[in-house]
Amino acid sequence: QGKFTLLRDTRTDGSFLVHHFLSFYLRAGCKVCFVALLQSFSHYSIVAQKLGVNLAAAKERGQLVFLEGLKSCLDLLFGEEEQPGQPSPLQFLSGSGCDLRALFDFVRVSLAGAGADSWNVPVLLVDDLSVLLSLGAAPVAVLDFIHYCRVCVCCQLKGNVVVLVHSNEDSEDEENELVVNSLCHHSDLILWAEGLATGFCKDVHGQIKIIKRLSLRQAAQQDLVQIYQYKIQDRNVTFFARGLSAAVL
Repeated sequence: QGKFTLLRDTRTDGSFLVHHFLSFYLRAGCKVCFVALLQSFSHYSIVAQKLGVNLAAAKERGQLVFLEGLKSCLDLLFGEEEQPGQPSPLQFLSGSGCDLRALFDFVRVSLAGAGADSWNVPVLLVDDLSVLLSLGAAPVAVLDFIHYCRVCVCCQLKGNVVVLVHSNEDSEDEENELVVNSLCHHSDLILWAEGLATGFCKDVHGQIKIIKRLSLRQAAQQDLVQIYQYKIQDRNVTFFARGLSAAVL
């Protein structure tokens, strides 16, 4: 509890980690606020069904609060005017403000509002944070949003925050790399999925670097780094040490 986990992917798609954490926390009886900026609800629901979780049922019983970013953007830009007193969480798109205060308020009310006590620890899940930069949010606004979410969810509510970001060390997108590097410095745990430098392989889809930030708690400690390779299957993911895949053995 009270941890900030950063999911980072480079030259590959790390969304399998998002699906894992979503199903894991719902099965654990946690109250989950899912800020989904990349895919539709039906997409996450189909994958969750394969993992044995019903997202529609979780929404109905109040365990899952789902923000469908794609739909919210379209409604805000092309839909009817929003009702008074019910601002869109992504209202920064309309030019009414450059900060993400409305999005933070949505998260805070979802996890700390009425009925939150009937569930286990609250969890904020974001997929993916890089989309906010693409929509025009400033890097400082994005980092401020995560900072306030950590204070609210991790410190005050003793819950967890899990965020996915895309990164490319050779990219010219300086704003995105600034956000990624800043988040790495504040994370308790980093799960970094990377594509293979040698290219495509049917038996190995990538490698994952697990970085436990021990130095964040104790200055004298060194971070613990573990590296595994993985293969994504229909209903699960297989992990193994480097050089021990079916392609080698």
